[in-house]
Amino acid sequence: MSDLPPLPSYTLSPVQPLISFIPDFYLSLMLPIAAYWIVSMFFHIIDVYDVWPQYRLHTPAEILKRNHVSRYEVARDVVIQQIIQTVVGIILGITEPEEVTGREEYDIAVWATRLRIAQRVLPQLLGLLGLNAAAISKNIAGSHPMLAGALAGGKYPSLALGMDALGGSPVPTFASWEVFAAKALYWYIVPALQFWLSILIVDTWQYFLHRAMHINKWLYTTFHSRHHRLYVPYAYGALYNHPFEGFLLDTLGASIAYKVAGLTPRQGMIFFTASTIKTVDDHCGYALPWDPLQHITSNNAGYHDIHHQSWGIKTNFSQPFFTFWDRLLGTMWSGDTKLRYARDRKAAQFKVDADKVEL
Repeated sequence: MSDLPPLPSYTLSPVQPLISFIPDFYLSLMLPIAAYWIVSMFFHIIDVYDVWPQYRLHTPAEILKRNHVSRYEVARDVVIQQIIQTVVGIILGITEPEEVTGREEYDIAVWATRLRIAQRVLPQLLGLLGLNAAAISKNIAGSHPMLAGALAGGKYPSLALGMDALGGSPVPTFASWEVFAAKALYWYIVPALQFWLSILIVDTWQYFLHRAMHINKWLYTTFHSRHHRLYVPYAYGALYNHPFEGFLLDTLGASIAYKVAGLTPRQGMIFFTASTIKTVDDHCGYALPWDPLQHITSNNAGYHDIHHQSWGIKTNFSQPFFTFWDRLLGTMWSGDTKLRYARDRKAAQFKVDADKVEL
């Protein structure tokens, strides 16, 4: 392994908090809760003052007459759920090692080393295709030295610069493309793959448990039926669940995704907060055309709202990000919904008008 460039030394130091007067540990506990209520209150205000009635999924009469739980009970149970989340967050936080900085260049060099080692199989792979890697490398060495070095199995004679500590043989260095690719892997590609993995885990966890809550009568009656008292979902009712279901479905699923994907505490901060905002948006009761979360995926407020209706309750189990499990397993709603929504709106308005007549 002596032909590999040496790895740089490093000195570790604690990561400075994102906000100088709030340690990241406390910020990670506060952000999801703050995001939940800030986004919820935005939708609550436009709901109460009927700011954009043209984008409503349901009328105020439906909220008043079709839901089987008061707003106070919803808010109370959400607070209980968030207390449980905070306790789990504390446990996750204290089990994480202290975040440190200082070894970024070292880790980038490790990725560059992996790329250099991976190049050693290129001659064999080209040989399987009937190509002579050594001959090709020699022919293009003058015009494309970096490509020639890669085809030669990661051999870059021109990059052996300087001397080792004893003044002996030249010390090899990395090619510019290796450093560029290593930085891309370290700063962007690997974190992106970690987030995709965490999303895949959460979506899978929630789909199968959520579906089980509907298939199994005891699970539905004992736990999940509470959430379905909201036939007309609204934003701050997103986490209105039985405490055990909320822990199992939301808190535990997200925690497992965080651990399995190997997210750092700061990545976890983003992941938990983004998941919270997405969940609130899915229950907001509005199809706002300028809301990016309504368009990034097909799993949005309109999609999830169908699941909350008596006629769609056995479909659209996927949450909170994508709909691939519904598509793969045939549980996605198909058919027109306009007449069904119109019937429900008319029935709710009839009840409101009847109450006015009685008064």
